[in-house]
Amino acid sequence: MNLVLSDRDIDIFHTQYPTIKFIDLSKLNIANCVGCFGCWTKTPGKCVIRDDAVKVYPLIAASNQILYISKIKYGGYDTIMKTMLERSIPVQQAFIRLLHGETHHIQRNVVPKKAVIIGYGDIPSEEREIFLRLVERNAKNMNFESHRVIFVTEDDIKKAVENEVALWEK
Repeated sequence: MNLVLSDRDIDIFHTQYPTIKFIDLSKLNIANCVGCFGCWTKTPGKCVIRDDAVKVYPLIAASNQILYISKIKYGGYDTIMKTMLERSIPVQQAFIRLLHGETHHIQRNVVPKKAVIIGYGDIPSEEREIFLRLVERNAKNMNFESHRVIFVTEDDIKKAVENEVALWEK
C-alpha cells in the first residue's frame, strides 16, 4: 500500500490518484499521547485512546511506501504530524533490540518501507540540519529501509508531491 500523510489538504488526491491512500491529518480528531503505555501493557498493539489515530497507525504499519508532508517548525515536525507520529507507538513493542550498536524498539508487524518526507516552510539551514538528524533517528524506529527528505516552500508543495507520486506510479 502507498500512503500519504499530510498536515494539510492536497487537492490532487481527490481525483488523480485513487490507488493511493491519502490522509489529511488536519481533518481528524487525534488527541495527544498521554504516555500511559497502555498500548504495550493493557491492550498490546492498540492505543487506549479511542479517536481517529486508531485508524491511521495500522495504515502506517502496513504501507510499503509512505510520503509525509509537514510544515517544519524549530527543526521538527509541526504539531499535527508530531502528534500522529507519537500516537503510532502501538506499532512498536516494549521490547528492545540492538541495531548498529544502538537500542531500538522491536516493531509489531511493521512492513519495511520507503519513505519520503516533504518538509515545507521558510526553514533556516540550522533547522534543516536538525530535521535531517531527527528523520535519520526516526528512520530506525519506523522501519524505513530507505528515506529522503525534500525541503520546499509552501508554494511548491503541490508540485513536489506530484513529482514524488509520479515516481510511485512508474
